[in-house]
Amino acid sequence: MNAVCSVFALDVHEVDALQWDALARALHERGARLLSLWGEDARAHRGRFSVYACWLDAAGAALTLVQHDLPQGALHYPGLHDFFPVAERLQRAVRDLLGLEAQGMDTRPWLRHARWGEQEYPLRRDSDVAVPLGPPQPQSYAFVPVDGEGVHEVAVGPVHAGVIEPGQFRFSVVGEKILRLEARLGFTHKGVARRFEQLAPAEGVRLAARLSGDSAVANAWAYCMALEALADATPPPRALHLRALLLERERLANHLGDIGAIVNDAGFGFGLAQFSRLKEDLLRLNAQVFGARYPFDAVQPGGVSVDPEPAALALVRRQTEVLTGELARLREILDAHEGLQDRLQSTGRVVPELARRLGMLGLAGRASGQSLDLRGNPAFAPYGELSPRIAVEQAGDVAARLTLRLSEAQESLRLCRELCLGMPAGAVRAELPEDIAPGLALGLVEGWRGPILIALRVDAQGRIARCHAHDPSWQNWPAVEWAVIGDIVPDFPLINKSFNLSYSGHDG
Repeated sequence: MNAVCSVFALDVHEVDALQWDALARALHERGARLLSLWGEDARAHRGRFSVYACWLDAAGAALTLVQHDLPQGALHYPGLHDFFPVAERLQRAVRDLLGLEAQGMDTRPWLRHARWGEQEYPLRRDSDVAVPLGPPQPQSYAFVPVDGEGVHEVAVGPVHAGVIEPGQFRFSVVGEKILRLEARLGFTHKGVARRFEQLAPAEGVRLAARLSGDSAVANAWAYCMALEALADATPPPRALHLRALLLERERLANHLGDIGAIVNDAGFGFGLAQFSRLKEDLLRLNAQVFGARYPFDAVQPGGVSVDPEPAALALVRRQTEVLTGELARLREILDAHEGLQDRLQSTGRVVPELARRLGMLGLAGRASGQSLDLRGNPAFAPYGELSPRIAVEQAGDVAARLTLRLSEAQESLRLCRELCLGMPAGAVRAELPEDIAPGLALGLVEGWRGPILIALRVDAQGRIARCHAHDPSWQNWPAVEWAVIGDIVPDFPLINKSFNLSYSGHDG
């Protein structure tokens, strides 16, 4: 397997079924985290199906990529769910898309939702994507029942009040105390993997940036990182600084919005008004400096499409100073509000040991003691020279997730100031060759929710043969089901908001 990654050390293995299982066990024992699992129909050139798995080491500095080519005619492979709980839903997605089954897996559908037939698999090469799908056929879903005296079920979704993406939640409760929660997602599946294959490699970044609207910069950067690795191209230093500036402002916008939404769900409307104001100020300056409130197309292969003048960067730097003061003042108010803190503390708790076993990543993981942030990797330019301070909380409750957002927002403001002051001169984009070398490349970026992975394979004709995008919400949705146990049903909106995981990026 010809695979590359321009930033992280990459260990590549091609294995049979026994080696796949043994390597997974060894990586589990070393504390590695499963980043993603995906499949590919390689029958046209290898005569078989393939499954891939990618792990991140405990230090967040190295990747292990494993390819298992199933024997000809085989549709089964060893399951990973005994070692890595996140694999369960990933395996169900692979089954729905390709018809490949992990041994011992949960066989209920995950993405299909009766939108295509049980024997139809959209990512197989012989699947006719030009044929329009018929209307979904009604189908019951076998939620896991909970029996006992006084136990009843509360069904929520998939259609919710307000402007929110669809997700179905089944609560098993006694009175209002939650005994179990089971989530069913996949309603926003958009078929993006097949859509990538219809685009030229240089065009794929536009789709990547639109996988999840609140993570446009992170997804686009991860895609470009993979494409640039295949093209053996390095963005200029100024472009990398501008990418980091855009990424930190994306992080800031989401944290400011989430902080306001969390405290509002706890009954503190003043906080919503103030943090919404700060987010709006940030987005308006984005429009002025980068051409869009949400700069979907700012990150491009080889660099960026925007090059702010010194006066514009001065405006950004001035805003960081204003926001730093405003955020410090509001944080004092939140910390001193006893009623608010009482509402947040011990609610929706995921202890560090459980977070480790679930393989939690990103912001939610760091709020539960998992000190992993890819920006801390010295090889990840330009973060290596910025030395980001990684915030970690141990309590794992709503209060910890709120506190972590406040700390990360303050650090992002510091990073934005340093990026503006140390912005290198020069070009903002390197030209990529017209012919992209065939192979598989990985792009990995710490988005505001956590690590975003793009696995991009280009074939010998220079076309996208497979592009797999992975959002860290896959790792953290199962934690929501654990976080609510023992709390009451009215706490769920607050707990869910404190995670604020992606439906769109997760479902793909």
